[in-house]
Amino acid sequence: MNLHRLLLQRAAANNPVRVGLIGAGKFGSMFLSQVRRTAGMHLVGIADLNAARAKESLARVGWAPEQFAAASLDTAFRSGATHVGDDAAALIAFHGIDVIIDATGHPAAGVSHVLQCCEAKKHIVMVNVEADALAGPLLAKRAEEAGIVYSLAYGDQPALICEMVDWARASGFEVIAAGKGTKYLPEYHASTPDTVWGHYGFTPEMVAGGDFNAQMFNSFLDGTKSAIEMAAVSNAAGLTPAPQGLEFPPCGVDDLARVLRPKSEGGMLHHRGQVEVISSLERDGRPVFRDLRWGVYVTFAAGSDYVKRCFKEYGLITDSTGEYSSMYKPFHLIGLELGISVASAALRREATGAPTGWRGDCVATAKRDLKAGEMLDGEGGYTVYGKLMPAADSLKAGGLPIGLAHKVKLVRDVKAGAPVSWVDVDVGSLSGLAAEAVKFRREMERVTAEVS
Repeated sequence: MNLHRLLLQRAAANNPVRVGLIGAGKFGSMFLSQVRRTAGMHLVGIADLNAARAKESLARVGWAPEQFAAASLDTAFRSGATHVGDDAAALIAFHGIDVIIDATGHPAAGVSHVLQCCEAKKHIVMVNVEADALAGPLLAKRAEEAGIVYSLAYGDQPALICEMVDWARASGFEVIAAGKGTKYLPEYHASTPDTVWGHYGFTPEMVAGGDFNAQMFNSFLDGTKSAIEMAAVSNAAGLTPAPQGLEFPPCGVDDLARVLRPKSEGGMLHHRGQVEVISSLERDGRPVFRDLRWGVYVTFAAGSDYVKRCFKEYGLITDSTGEYSSMYKPFHLIGLELGISVASAALRREATGAPTGWRGDCVATAKRDLKAGEMLDGEGGYTVYGKLMPAADSLKAGGLPIGLAHKVKLVRDVKAGAPVSWVDVDVGSLSGLAAEAVKFRREMERVTAEVS
């Protein structure tokens, strides 16, 4: 571990890693709380569609007004202060920035930002896992061709899972499964912004008194966010989804090695090397003992009798055979840890996770019977949720990615529980960033089909 030492060297040389942040929402705000306290790192500029909100975020996390009062990016670069504006393209193009962070959560905008970074030769850290699930494999390829780093965001669960998978493999272990925990029941797939607060146990008074976005919260509850994140892990870590997608088995940390092993050996996995999300709730709604709701895990195989003995000698929890064990991290700190990715990209030219192929896809799936003429409303909404599928199956079915299932009209009926396909929607009516994202995604599909 030497990132801090390398940052100190940059600070001593008065040459900090210079950063631009796009999007000052929750994830971005958490990064803002830490970047001003990180030696060798300078946040030159922030671009947010609501610049006033970005300034409010800075004040809320403890920045003094003079620290973000720079009148221009050039002034900020020279003075060590931060400029706040609403022009993401100008931020990416500015000569004095090394690393761009996309924390928008907007899939189409994310595709555009990566391609702009390729032109401007700026490393890109993708908090925007929605864009990565939409077209990450081709985005990472374009970034490599441009000579820049394309990286998943440390602190978010996909990058932390990738780190654990890398640890296991670099230690010589076969990875059997990897993933995260979440709160899940099968009926959550049909949840809408109208029902989400009841599932979370929030009262109307709690909601009225807080800054809650019902559709955003619902995207976590209805399984969409888990599917998006596991698509990212699948594509970056070389693991694959089960044919039926995520099963969300109830499982606590003491049972990881027993549950996350192949079915042929008493577990629930379809195959070795699988991505899977575990639930913090039993199917009857009771809480799982020692759940992993906020954390990540990896299960791995001993591979020999000697290693099995070592597992036992050093107190690892295993399955009944002693062959399978696990490691887990109980929490993730999202934006508070994001600086790890920034420093790794700038100082080591290494990603904290990046797609190496297209293995998993997140496909829009009907929450209820949908009728031609209805408008899809994207992740967390009333019409569709995102379901994880093997990329080959999605390609064969012509699955519509969840990242493009927003403000697009159905031209055919779709039954509840069925995937929405390209032929079910009128993508020709899309314009601007959405139309460009459609074009880019379709290019990725063509390239993959040609290779296969």
